[in-house]
Amino acid sequence: MGQTITKGVKQMVAEANAAIRSIPAAEAADLVGREDHVIVDIRDIRELQREGKIPGAFSCPRGMLEFWIDPSSPYHKPVFDQDKTYVFYCASAWRSALATKAAQEMGLHPVAHIEGGFSAWKAAGLPVETVD
Repeated sequence: MGQTITKGVKQMVAEANAAIRSIPAAEAADLVGREDHVIVDIRDIRELQREGKIPGAFSCPRGMLEFWIDPSSPYHKPVFDQDKTYVFYCASAWRSALATKAAQEMGLHPVAHIEGGFSAWKAAGLPVETVD
Protein backbone atom coordinates (compact mmCIF):
# COMPACT_ATOMS: atom_id res chain seq x y z
CA MET A 1 0.00 0.00 0.00
CA GLY A 2 1.39 3.38 -1.02
CA GLN A 3 1.68 6.54 1.00
CA THR A 4 -0.97 9.25 0.95
CA ILE A 5 0.78 12.58 0.52
CA THR A 6 -1.43 15.30 1.97
CA LYS A 7 0.65 18.30 0.90
CA GLY A 8 2.57 18.36 -2.36
CA VAL A 9 5.68 20.31 -3.20
CA LYS A 10 3.76 22.85 -5.30
CA GLN A 11 1.60 23.71 -2.30
CA MET A 12 4.66 23.94 -0.05
CA VAL A 13 6.41 26.28 -2.49
CA ALA A 14 3.27 28.42 -2.84
CA GLU A 15 3.01 28.69 0.95
CA ALA A 16 6.68 29.60 1.19
CA ASN A 17 6.35 32.26 -1.51
CA ALA A 18 3.41 33.78 0.37
CA ALA A 19 5.58 34.12 3.50
CA ILE A 20 8.88 35.39 2.04
CA ARG A 21 10.26 38.23 -0.05
CA SER A 22 11.06 37.50 -3.70
CA ILE A 23 13.16 39.76 -5.88
CA PRO A 24 13.64 39.76 -9.65
CA ALA A 25 17.01 38.79 -11.10
CA ALA A 26 17.70 42.37 -12.24
CA GLU A 27 17.28 43.64 -8.67
CA ALA A 28 19.49 40.83 -7.35
CA ALA A 29 22.16 41.81 -9.90
CA ASP A 30 22.38 45.22 -8.22
CA LEU A 31 23.16 43.48 -4.91
CA VAL A 32 26.11 41.42 -6.15
CA GLY A 33 29.32 42.56 -4.50
CA ARG A 34 27.60 44.76 -1.95
CA GLU A 35 29.07 44.49 1.54
CA ASP A 36 25.62 44.35 3.17
CA HIS A 37 24.36 41.34 1.19
CA VAL A 38 25.27 37.67 0.85
CA ILE A 39 24.06 35.86 -2.26
CA VAL A 40 23.63 32.18 -1.38
CA ASP A 41 23.53 29.45 -4.03
CA ILE A 42 21.82 26.38 -2.59
CA ARG A 43 22.27 24.16 -5.63
CA ASP A 44 24.38 21.03 -5.49
CA ILE A 45 28.04 21.23 -6.52
CA ARG A 46 27.38 19.29 -9.75
CA GLU A 47 24.91 22.00 -10.83
CA LEU A 48 27.46 24.71 -10.09
CA GLN A 49 30.17 22.91 -12.04
CA ARG A 50 27.83 22.30 -14.98
CA GLU A 51 26.19 25.75 -15.18
CA GLY A 52 28.29 28.18 -13.15
CA LYS A 53 26.97 30.54 -10.50
CA ILE A 54 26.26 34.17 -9.74
CA PRO A 55 29.65 35.88 -9.34
CA GLY A 56 30.75 35.91 -5.72
CA ALA A 57 27.84 33.78 -4.48
CA PHE A 58 28.42 31.66 -1.40
CA SER A 59 27.72 27.98 -2.05
CA CYS A 60 25.61 26.19 0.57
CA PRO A 61 24.04 22.88 -0.47
CA ARG A 62 20.32 22.84 0.39
CA GLY A 63 20.73 19.79 2.60
CA MET A 64 23.19 21.63 4.87
CA LEU A 65 21.45 25.02 5.11
CA GLU A 66 19.82 24.67 8.52
CA PHE A 67 22.98 23.09 9.96
CA TRP A 68 25.19 25.88 8.62
CA ILE A 69 22.84 28.62 9.89
CA ASP A 70 22.44 27.28 13.45
CA PRO A 71 25.29 28.59 15.64
CA SER A 72 24.85 25.62 18.01
CA SER A 73 25.40 23.12 15.19
CA PRO A 74 28.84 21.55 14.80
CA TYR A 75 28.49 22.40 11.08
CA HIS A 76 27.79 26.13 11.60
CA LYS A 77 29.39 28.52 9.10
CA PRO A 78 30.34 32.05 10.24
CA VAL A 79 29.04 33.52 6.95
CA PHE A 80 25.57 33.19 8.49
CA ASP A 81 26.58 35.19 11.60
CA GLN A 82 26.71 38.56 9.89
CA ASP A 83 24.38 41.54 10.02
CA LYS A 84 23.57 41.30 6.31
CA THR A 85 20.70 40.52 3.97
CA TYR A 86 20.76 36.96 2.65
CA VAL A 87 19.49 36.32 -0.88
CA PHE A 88 19.01 32.66 -1.78
CA TYR A 89 18.68 31.07 -5.20
CA CYS A 90 18.52 27.67 -6.86
CA ALA A 91 17.84 26.59 -10.44
CA SER A 92 14.18 27.60 -10.74
CA ALA A 93 13.23 29.12 -7.35
CA TRP A 94 11.46 26.14 -5.79
CA ARG A 95 14.24 24.98 -3.47
CA SER A 96 15.21 28.56 -2.71
CA ALA A 97 11.64 29.44 -1.72
CA LEU A 98 11.65 26.57 0.77
CA ALA A 99 15.18 27.43 1.93
CA THR A 100 14.34 31.11 2.40
CA LYS A 101 11.27 30.22 4.45
CA ALA A 102 13.30 27.81 6.61
CA ALA A 103 16.03 30.41 7.17
CA GLN A 104 13.42 33.03 8.05
CA GLU A 105 11.72 30.63 10.49
CA MET A 106 15.10 29.98 12.13
CA GLY A 107 15.49 33.72 12.76
CA LEU A 108 17.90 34.65 9.98
CA HIS A 109 16.88 38.04 8.67
CA PRO A 110 16.48 39.84 6.44
CA VAL A 111 16.17 37.17 3.77
CA ALA A 112 14.84 36.97 0.21
CA HIS A 113 15.13 34.75 -2.83
CA ILE A 114 15.52 35.34 -6.56
CA GLU A 115 12.33 34.92 -8.61
CA GLY A 116 12.90 32.29 -11.28
CA GLY A 117 16.26 31.33 -9.77
CA PHE A 118 19.44 30.88 -11.78
CA SER A 119 17.37 30.16 -14.88
CA ALA A 120 15.94 33.69 -14.73
CA TRP A 121 19.42 35.08 -14.03
CA LYS A 122 20.83 33.44 -17.17
CA ALA A 123 17.77 34.36 -19.27
CA ALA A 124 18.35 38.00 -18.31
CA GLY A 125 21.90 37.74 -19.71
CA LEU A 126 23.49 38.47 -16.33
CA PRO A 127 27.09 37.45 -15.63
CA VAL A 128 27.97 33.88 -14.68
CA GLU A 129 31.10 32.71 -12.86
CA THR A 130 32.50 29.27 -13.71
CA VAL A 131 33.06 26.72 -10.95
CA ASP A 132 35.77 24.05 -11.05
